[in-house]
Amino acid sequence: MTSSAPSSTRKVAVGTFIGTTIEWYDFFLYGTASALIFSRLFFPTFDPLTGTLLSFATFGVAFVARPIGGVIFGHFGDRLGRKPMLVVTLLMMGLATGFVGLLPTYETIGVAAPILLVLFRLVQGLSAGGEYGGAVLMTVEHAERGRRGFYGSWVQAGSPAGLILANVAFLAVAQLPEAALFSWGWRIPFLASFVLVVVGLVIRVALDESPEFAKVKRTTGTEAAPVVVALRNDWRQILLTAGAYVSAGVTVYGAAVFSLSYASTTAGFTRTEALMFVILGQVLAFVAIPLFGALCDRVGSKPVFLGGVVGMGLLAFPWLWLLDSGSFGLALLGYCLLFIPYSACYGAMASFFASVYETRVGYSGFSMGYQLGTIVGSAFAPIIAAQLLASTGTVAAVGWYLVAAAVVSLVCAAYLGSARREADVPARLGRELAT
Repeated sequence: MTSSAPSSTRKVAVGTFIGTTIEWYDFFLYGTASALIFSRLFFPTFDPLTGTLLSFATFGVAFVARPIGGVIFGHFGDRLGRKPMLVVTLLMMGLATGFVGLLPTYETIGVAAPILLVLFRLVQGLSAGGEYGGAVLMTVEHAERGRRGFYGSWVQAGSPAGLILANVAFLAVAQLPEAALFSWGWRIPFLASFVLVVVGLVIRVALDESPEFAKVKRTTGTEAAPVVVALRNDWRQILLTAGAYVSAGVTVYGAAVFSLSYASTTAGFTRTEALMFVILGQVLAFVAIPLFGALCDRVGSKPVFLGGVVGMGLLAFPWLWLLDSGSFGLALLGYCLLFIPYSACYGAMASFFASVYETRVGYSGFSMGYQLGTIVGSAFAPIIAAQLLASTGTVAAVGWYLVAAAVVSLVCAAYLGSARREADVPARLGRELAT
C-alpha cells in the first residue's frame, strides 16, 4: 500500500477540507436561498406554496446533474489524476455561485430569470458531482492504513463547515430590513464566492497528486474507459453505495433545507431562529464527524456507519416533535439529537465507501454510486417533505419518510462490502500488518 508521510497527509487533508468547505458553502448557499428567498424573487406569479415547491425544485435540479458530473470527472480523474479535477470543479462551482449573485430577478427580465437560475444550478451540480469522489480519494489515498477513517472524515467535515458558513452568511444579511434583503442583501453571500474560490484554488494547486494513483499510473497504467470497467465489474457495489447514502441525504436536506421553511412558516419560529437551529446543529456535526472518523480506525467504518443510520431512523420523530413544541430550546435539542447519528454515518462514509473500489476505477465507481444516491436521497428531499406535509396536513408523514430512508440505507449498507480495495480495518490490525 502506497501512502504519504504524516505531514504530507495532514497537508492534503487540510487542503481538501478547505476546498470542500468552499464547495459546500456554494452548494448549500443555494439551498438556504431556495427556502427563504427565491420563491418571491424568481417565482412571484405563483401562490406561496407553489412558489416554495418550484424553488425547492430548482434546488433539486443540481442533483440530476451530479451523476453526470461524477461520470465525466470520474473518467478523467481515473485517467489524468485526482488533483486536476479538483481544481476544475472548484472553479466551476465558484463562478456559477458568484454569477447567481449577479442574476436579474423575474421582475426585471421575466421568465429568463428562473431559466438562468436553473442553468447556474446545473453547473453547480456538475461540479459537485465531480468534486466529492475526488476529494475523498485524494485524502484517503494519501493516508496510511489505520488512519483512513480519521483523515477521510476531514473531507466530510467540509460539509457542515460549508453549511455553517452559508447559514451564517444568510443570518447576517437576514438582519437587514426586509426590503433591503430582497432587493440586494441576498446577493452578498453569493458574490463572496468570487473571493473564496481564489483562496481555494491557491490551496488546491499546491497539493501533491494521490500516491496510490501515481503508483497505478506508473506500474500498470490507467484504464482507457474506467467508467465502463466500473459499471461492468462493480455495478452491484455502485447500486448498494447509492442505497446506503439515502438516509444521510434525506436527513440532512430535510433538516437543513425543508425545515427552514417549515420552522419559519408553520412551527412559529422566525427566519433567524430557523437558521440558528441549523447552524448550531451543524456546529455539533462539525465537531463530532472527526471523532466518529477516529472511531472508525478503532472498530471499523462499517459498524459506525450502520449505527449512524439506525440512530437517524430512531430520532426522526423525536426531532419533529421537539420542533413542533414551539420552544427554541427544545427544538434546538431535537436538531442536536438528530445530527449526532448523522455525524456517525457521514463521518464513516468516506473511508467506508472508498474501501469498496479499486484505485484504477475508484474515482468513477465511487462518484457514480454516491451521486446516484444523492438523486434518490438528497435531490428532492425538501420538495418531497413539503409535498407530504401539504397533502397529509401533518408533519408525521415527513417522519415516516425519514424512517423509510433509514431502512433502505441499513439494508444496502449491510450488503455493501469492502472487497476490492484494501479493506478498512481497525488501527490495531493495520499496525500489525504494517510490521
